[in-house]
Amino acid sequence: MFEAAELGRRLSTKAYRARAPKVRAALLAAQQRLRTAAPFPVIVVFAGVDGAGKSETVNLLNAWMDPRWIVTRAFGEPSGEERERPEAWRFWRELPPRGRVALFLSAWYSRPVLDRAYRRLSRVEFEHQLSLLARFERTLADDGAVILKFWMHLGRRAQRKQLERLESDPLTRWRVTARNWQHWKMYDRFIDAAEQTIRATSTAHAPWMIVEGRNEEYRTLTVAQTLLDAMTQRLEARPPRRSRSPGAVTTPRTSGAAAGRTVLSALDMSARLDKRTFERELLRQQGELNRLQRRAVRAGVSTVLVFEGADAAGKGGAIRRVTAALDARECQVIPIAGPTDEERAHHYLWRFWRHLPRAGRITIFDRSWYGRVLVERVEGLTPAAEWRRAYAEINALEDQLIAHGMVLVKYWIHVTKDEQLRRFKTRAASPVKRWKITAEDWRNRGNWDAYEQAVNEMVERTSTHEAPWTLIPGNDKYYARVEVLRAACERLRKALKSRP
Repeated sequence: MFEAAELGRRLSTKAYRARAPKVRAALLAAQQRLRTAAPFPVIVVFAGVDGAGKSETVNLLNAWMDPRWIVTRAFGEPSGEERERPEAWRFWRELPPRGRVALFLSAWYSRPVLDRAYRRLSRVEFEHQLSLLARFERTLADDGAVILKFWMHLGRRAQRKQLERLESDPLTRWRVTARNWQHWKMYDRFIDAAEQTIRATSTAHAPWMIVEGRNEEYRTLTVAQTLLDAMTQRLEARPPRRSRSPGAVTTPRTSGAAAGRTVLSALDMSARLDKRTFERELLRQQGELNRLQRRAVRAGVSTVLVFEGADAAGKGGAIRRVTAALDARECQVIPIAGPTDEERAHHYLWRFWRHLPRAGRITIFDRSWYGRVLVERVEGLTPAAEWRRAYAEINALEDQLIAHGMVLVKYWIHVTKDEQLRRFKTRAASPVKRWKITAEDWRNRGNWDAYEQAVNEMVERTSTHEAPWTLIPGNDKYYARVEVLRAACERLRKALKSRP
């Protein structure tokens, strides 16, 4: 695979000086167009052998373009905070907003390639890791990101000469470490891992380009011209902005459910607790949750609780009963409303990744990433192609949380249409609750059937063995609140069973 990148390609200084100013000017112009008018980010990933010019190329691109609109990140060993979350967390939070360019060194390919070269991953495990990375890049590309990946290459002999040259100069000696020489001795292993990586993850939407790194002028112009071509092609081909018409209801498919019959239809909405039983069970379940959470803190097990439900279903009341059982220092509630301008400039999952808890802590989402397949779908806020692919993207997110050892509990609290109306009227008549009822709530009520079918498909597509939905009848608030606590205790107990 790398033979063509070991041919000793060079660019003369004269040719470089003739071309470089034109490419630089065109890159600056494309960057300004991207910044002011383009609803997509550009993500450039640099990988390759030590000494092949990765950091030098990144530095030069920052010099050629306007660095104020470039996100440059070099990912080293993860910090303690990063280790406490899924590995993808640190990459998600650094993703650039639309209109910006990101230059990433030692990004998401670094750890799997190193682990494979050091034989910490079997070939099958390595292939699985690569499939996850390909899925991650597919998610970003589907959202409009331009992704370029450069493998900066040197042959074994050329790499040795480059390391010796850097080591011989007092000004660059610091850049060569014992680890660089160790990797040079493992050259064949790294190349084997690199070939497998490129074969498995070079796709039309996220291609790899192998760049020979011996000649600085050649590698610089090759990378710069490739970046310029990709940006120009997308800028010229960019279709008109999508029109979104709020209130245009998308008719959901029934997912095989009979018309008017959904997973919510099977709930026993008559389930109730009397006040005395509720007060006894509430204290018991809150005490158990507190005990389990203290164990989770010691074991470093973090928890994510996701609350969804119909308007006025009692999510807020249930959340308050959960937080009352917990140490406030270990718990955070994230209320999700319409996205801010900053959040709109990123992939829709970006704002949720940012709030994932550290080890031993709990994050409670009052509404969540499921808004993509609920309100955005039903209200016509998101094109059908985007919410349809969101099921797979959400499953991928939750798979990563669970693989990291997080406890994930997803609640849908349901009320009947008549009970919702009664609660709406009660809120409207109460001076202290009137603020809870809005025109949007009444409009959503008019789309009741569409929401119920959307919930049915949401459950069908995202209730997995490891991340099942907990569907709770909410006509009786006492019953719903105890069931919420009971489910949280059950999932935490199961996760902590094998831990000290």
